[in-house]
Amino acid sequence: MNEPVASETYAAQIRRLAELTARVAAQRAEAHSWYAQQCAAADRAVAEAAEQVRRAEAEVAEARELVDRVDAEAAHLWGELRTRVRSGGRLGDPPGPAPDASGDPVPRLRGVRDLLDRIRRRGELPGSANPLLVCCGAGGSVVAYTLGVGARALGAGSGGDLAVGMPVLALVVTLLGPLVGLAPARLLADRRHAVLNPRAITLVVTAGLATTVLLLTLAPR
Repeated sequence: MNEPVASETYAAQIRRLAELTARVAAQRAEAHSWYAQQCAAADRAVAEAAEQVRRAEAEVAEARELVDRVDAEAAHLWGELRTRVRSGGRLGDPPGPAPDASGDPVPRLRGVRDLLDRIRRRGELPGSANPLLVCCGAGGSVVAYTLGVGARALGAGSGGDLAVGMPVLALVVTLLGPLVGLAPARLLADRRHAVLNPRAITLVVTAGLATTVLLLTLAPR
């Protein structure tokens, strides 16, 4: 009577063992699948992180190159500015970047470069400067004539060779009067970043020559 019960119990134990074995195999397979998924996700995360690091390093290298290029360009433009400004010796070293600076510096450097190029390419004096050019020519002739009068007076009050040479020197200085006005005219052109072209030179010399002729005509004999 006990043998069928034992046999049935043994068969039930076998079925239960098979079920447990299948469940363990399923759980093991699920664990392996989960592990594989986690490893794949970790590999993707590592790959993405490595790519981000690579891009960040490339951006840092590009930014460093841009900084070096901007610094070199700024130093070059600062040197050109020092050569074009009369007080350039007091400018010192180029200033560093402003603490609150923002935006792309390249367009600003391009604007500075264009401004220096316009300064380098001097134009002609405008027509509004003609009265000043006339004044330069007339003023130079007046100064030269005054020096000539002083030289003649000095020669008249002296004797010997000085009395003979000073009138000749006075005449030479007076005749050079129309050219004396070119010096202040050149300063005027420099201040306005212009060139003293033939038209301006002719105007200065003509005004000086007319002034010299007028002074010689009105001079007492």
